[in-house]
Amino acid sequence: MKLQPASRKEITRITIGTLVCDGILIAALFLLSLVGVGQFDAVRILLGAACGSLLAVLNFTILCLTVQSAVGMENKRKMKARFQLSYNLRLLIQAAWVVAAFLIPQIHFVAGAAPILFPNVVIYFLQFTGKLMPKEEQGQEPPKEP
Repeated sequence: MKLQPASRKEITRITIGTLVCDGILIAALFLLSLVGVGQFDAVRILLGAACGSLLAVLNFTILCLTVQSAVGMENKRKMKARFQLSYNLRLLIQAAWVVAAFLIPQIHFVAGAAPILFPNVVIYFLQFTGKLMPKEEQGQEPPKEP
């Protein structure tokens, strides 16, 4: 299935926001290492942040694809089942990644697990700043049914 332009735009915004959050996370881990909390291993931290962010953006992309495919469904029961299956699959993938980040010694656990939350942080930030829905879209009312 091909991504619609609106989905691509949101995925781009989530990706950029996740990368910004990665930078903040890496800086925080560096500052914590300066005051003696933990050890800053750049390779482990960068590997964890990159893999965790990739998984977070992939998760959001799967969500977009699920919504796109379910919008056209007439049967509400099938639509709900598709959303539930997608949710369970995405949650299972996230949980497996967090366990893997904990077990794989080459990955910094916090740097690997934290990016899973970054799309939510980005969405909350966009909502708080009023940029989640552009002004021109906020003023439009949905079309009324006859």
